[in-house]
Amino acid sequence: MKILIDMNLSPEWVQVFKKDNIESIHWSNVGDPRATDREIMDWALSHNYVVFTNDLDFGSLLAATQAKFPSVIQVRTQDILPTSMENLVRESLRRFDSELSSGALITIDLARSRVRILPIISD
Repeated sequence: MKILIDMNLSPEWVQVFKKDNIESIHWSNVGDPRATDREIMDWALSHNYVVFTNDLDFGSLLAATQAKFPSVIQVRTQDILPTSMENLVRESLRRFDSELSSGALITIDLARSRVRILPIISD
């Protein structure tokens, strides 16, 4: 698994993922900081990365396009720093590894983690 860290999250997450031998990169190292969510998703798809974000628009993009990839991990808390969320995020990555490889939207908050398999089909 390779993780693309969105601009709204700290580059410090790279060191967190390194602890589990997960390759990761912060968007500021590969793309324009003003890039649209669509551009970030396209880059992640073409380079086989999972998007790690705090932006709910990525889930909306997946639903609107009914895409199967890239997988997206959303953290939905006020404190999104690694010092607060590291253990929960690392545990969720281990728990949902196969779903992320197959295409999924993972939502992580302090109460629980949820998974939606892609594509997201509206009822």
